[in-house]
Amino acid sequence: MKIPSSIWTLLIGILLTLVSLWYGQNHGLLPTAASSEAFLIDGLFNTMMTVSVGIFLIVEGILIYSAFRYRRKAGDDTDGAPVHGNVPLEILWTAIPAIIVIGISVYSFEVYNDMGGFDPHAAHAAPISPEAMKMPGAAIAATLNDTPPTDQPNRNQANSDEAMQDPATAEVRNADQIPQKNDAPGLGISSPTLGATPDQQGKAPDLVINVTGLQYAFIFTYPEVGVSSGELHVPIGREVRLNMSANDVIHAFWVPEFRLKQDVIPGRQTEIRFTPQKEGDYAVVCAELCGPYHGAMRTQVVVQSQQDYDQWIQEQLVASRETLNQAVAMNPNDKSVSEFLEPYARQMGIHTDEVIHQIHHH
Repeated sequence: MKIPSSIWTLLIGILLTLVSLWYGQNHGLLPTAASSEAFLIDGLFNTMMTVSVGIFLIVEGILIYSAFRYRRKAGDDTDGAPVHGNVPLEILWTAIPAIIVIGISVYSFEVYNDMGGFDPHAAHAAPISPEAMKMPGAAIAATLNDTPPTDQPNRNQANSDEAMQDPATAEVRNADQIPQKNDAPGLGISSPTLGATPDQQGKAPDLVINVTGLQYAFIFTYPEVGVSSGELHVPIGREVRLNMSANDVIHAFWVPEFRLKQDVIPGRQTEIRFTPQKEGDYAVVCAELCGPYHGAMRTQVVVQSQQDYDQWIQEQLVASRETLNQAVAMNPNDKSVSEFLEPYARQMGIHTDEVIHQIHHH
């Protein structure tokens, strides 16, 4: 009994669908999901993987079948049958990809919106005047430069001033030397924010940490307790907000296990929010080429229990006090730090004024 081609097509379609759905959920290409936000990204990635595998199997399957089914037979030197096209088929294979792309675009925007990436209330910047837009290159320049003088508040400056109220942050940031940029004209975007899940939007984060990017390290400061660290320590299950800015060039804060990446930009205050859900040590990578030692700009985020996190904070406070006490004990004459170290620096051939001058210029 010969099975009709329509039945074969249906059976093959069901098989391809099942294979695509299974592989889309079991590809194993992503690292451990260690934050609440990771599951939003994973859902989008798995959907795209399912669609991609289905399309790949269909296209490659048709190519392989056609190569065998319609191959030239031995001794057949005749021309192939003329083909004049099939308009309904061309419409179909144009419409299906268009629908898929639109669907993934809508899904992507929903994920971006759920992570706090779109703020419709942020559009408050003054629009560009019609006269200014008539100038050659004005539209492009407007997206790159600051706005003209405006009475609108500079949120970058306000966020920078708030962060600089923390003495530990003020010690590592040179915000006084980098002017804080205004919003882009007509766009109203001061700096992007990412990470707040729908159930956390509108709520104050449990923990606020300031992040300063510089060549070639991330410095994490905890305003509530006055702790500075080269590693990021966070308690599990508590939402964390990172207020980030850079001292020199553009960096990017990226934790693959959190599925979050955010640029760290001089003159702008970017923000990222996340809720860690799995204890462990995860790599923090700079994902923006920032200089010759960019590849070495790595540290780690340590997700730990609340008890272990509190203990780490206490250890940092004790260590900072011990360091201060040692410095005072070694300087019995109550000299300033520069005065106390000056003789030793001269013996080593170090001229502090020249070194400081070079640091400021590099």
